Amino acid sequence: MRVLIAEDQLLLRDGLTRMLTAYGFDVVAAVDDGVQLAEALVSTRPDVAVVDVRLPPTFTDEGLRAAIAARREVPGLPVLALSQYVERLYARELLSDRSGAVGYLLKDRVGDVRQFVDAIRQVATGGTVMDPEVVAQLLHQRDTLTSLTPRERDVLRLMAEGHSNAAIAADMVITEKSVSNHINTLFAKLGLPPSSSHHRRVLAVLAYLD
Repeated sequence: MRVLIAEDQLLLRDGLTRMLTAYGFDVVAAVDDGVQLAEALVSTRPDVAVVDVRLPPTFTDEGLRAAIAARREVPGLPVLALSQYVERLYARELLSDRSGAVGYLLKDRVGDVRQFVDAIRQVATGGTVMDPEVVAQLLHQRDTLTSLTPRERDVLRLMAEGHSNAAIAADMVITEKSVSNHINTLFAKLGLPPSSSHHRRVLAVLAYLD
């Protein structure tokens, strides 16, 4: 699997490169600023890009902007964004094109190597991965999902974290059929009818972030 890394801190960039190489990834580029990232994303078209939200020269949102621009040019280009802090606007903007294959993790999660590698693979295969801390803060701020039951909110939270139905069932100690029923109900409550043009899981997460 071909990976591009964008991280301005040399030690972390080198550490990510070594770690992912050890896990069988092919690191095709490792850049340290937004300009290089914008060019490399389109020229290399990696299977997945691991991108720091804040890159030189201004350390605001260069990484995110480069990723969003690249996904406009290469629809569905998989991007896993890393951030030092929970930044709600950035998380929502990255998800806003509704095409999936995105993730948003706090940098602290890199320390759990297996979980981090799993997140990269999930995003590379079209999944959506949200950091549990990001999800927790967004859910705390959210006040327009009052129609959902506590069970449905738990299911939506786990969906936003990127869990499959089977994983949700295991986490909540219920059957997969019950999970499916909860998901169908929350889709209905969120006004998300079946559609061939949009992924309802992504739309549900967007509704939850909005």
